[in-house]
Amino acid sequence: MTTSVVITVCLLLLLAYVFDISSAKTKIPTIVLLLLLGWLVKLLTDLLQLDIPNLDSILPALGTIGLLMIVLEGSLELELKKENLPLVKKATIIAIIPMLTISFGLGYAFHYFGNVPYKNGIANAVPIAVISGAVAISSAKNFGHSLKEFITYECSLSDIFGVLLFNFITLHETIEFITFGTFFLQIIEVVVISLVGTVGLAFLLGKITHRIKFAPIIILTILIYFITKALHLPALVFILLFGIFLGNLDELKFLPQIHKLRPDILNVEVKKFKELISEFTFLIRSLFFLLFGYSIKTSDLLNQNTIVWAVAITASIFIIRAIMFKIVKMPFRPLGYISPRGLITILLFLSVPASQSCALANKSLIVQIVVMTALVIMFGLMITSKKRTLTNY
Repeated sequence: MTTSVVITVCLLLLLAYVFDISSAKTKIPTIVLLLLLGWLVKLLTDLLQLDIPNLDSILPALGTIGLLMIVLEGSLELELKKENLPLVKKATIIAIIPMLTISFGLGYAFHYFGNVPYKNGIANAVPIAVISGAVAISSAKNFGHSLKEFITYECSLSDIFGVLLFNFITLHETIEFITFGTFFLQIIEVVVISLVGTVGLAFLLGKITHRIKFAPIIILTILIYFITKALHLPALVFILLFGIFLGNLDELKFLPQIHKLRPDILNVEVKKFKELISEFTFLIRSLFFLLFGYSIKTSDLLNQNTIVWAVAITASIFIIRAIMFKIVKMPFRPLGYISPRGLITILLFLSVPASQSCALANKSLIVQIVVMTALVIMFGLMITSKKRTLTNY
């Protein structure tokens, strides 16, 4: 039995690798193929009546590690340059305003039609409002450098502010003036922790001479993240700052005492670290979506009670996105199609306290929105690619 499981997992991961390579040509987002593959494996195990233990309990832990690895991978690619400020400004606007609009708007819809308190409605809407970096960043990997940077900034900011809003709503029984004060104090605390942790980890990365040096850094990164999260602090801020710091050592040489980190030597180690993080992120991301696909029931995909909601929400996501691109004076294609829901959506959905759940925001709705937004990416990129071919730009 163990041998069969290992062989199956290895074959599935190799298929995931093939999907990742071929997505540039097929324009089919890897997430669609991974979810489909996981779902087909589930159908096969049911057909063969194989006794497979319930794996749903693994999803939250796997998803959390996947999320922090994805944000770390993306932040390592971000460049702190003056000429990037307009790009960062636009990415911030497009990341935050739609997220808030969908959270409060959909939250009210859940409150009105689901007969739940407005606060609980928002708690269930936030997961749907946040862009999935796991899907978006991988979908944009074949874009130009500035387009990839835009998607990375947008997704990272959407994930961070989405998690901040989610924690703010779910962790406080009542929202009062003092609650906001506590919230901003927590942000200051995590920034201080992030700065200390970032410098400490960078120092270790440059100083460790043992042949095993990256594993302890990754473990410490995960440890600091979970300790910060256990203290109910916005832990993703630490991951983002750590990645940006390591990825921009040359731009930060003006900082006092930065020379003690030996940036020239550290840059070589950071390059190797990036490669390792990319490999690790691929494995975690692939396993998560395969496992989630395996957990999907056919009834979830074809649930007629939620399909109207899913279509309306998906349409709203891209209508609001189109309006925002118009406001910031950016062309809608191809970036406008990249607004998927995925890992972070599923992770936050699974984290909604039972006391704050809403019957309308169920697994069927989440699955349908994840699939629909991925299909928009697929068809959107196909259309864009065809137009580019015809117009030679």
